[in-house]
Amino acid sequence: QVQVVESGGGLVQPGGSLRLSCAASGSIFSINAMEWYRQAPGKQRELVAQVTRRGNIAYGDSVKGRFTISRDNAKNTVYLQMNSLKPEDTAVYYCRGVGTGGDTWGQGTQVTVSS
Repeated sequence: QVQVVESGGGLVQPGGSLRLSCAASGSIFSINAMEWYRQAPGKQRELVAQVTRRGNIAYGDSVKGRFTISRDNAKNTVYLQMNSLKPEDTAVYYCRGVGTGGDTWGQGTQVTVSS
């Protein structure tokens, strides 16, 4: 079984940057992909970015060119670098581990973009 824990959320001004971390533990070998989702109040959860075991990367349309997903295999950690943040990026950001044994979600971390 895989566990994931997010960190790094907070309050940032529009145009600012923030980096989120997602640390995985447990049956790391069973992970096929790590993903970042977000959910704003009153909206559906949406995929922000994904990195697969093979290193393939994909982004949601709303964050392309501003967000970057990366991973540190030695630390079993995936990062989400968020630049040029906008108020509409305000949401709870969740990490998801997609594995052969099922999917695992973190508890989420709040990101608020406001002046």
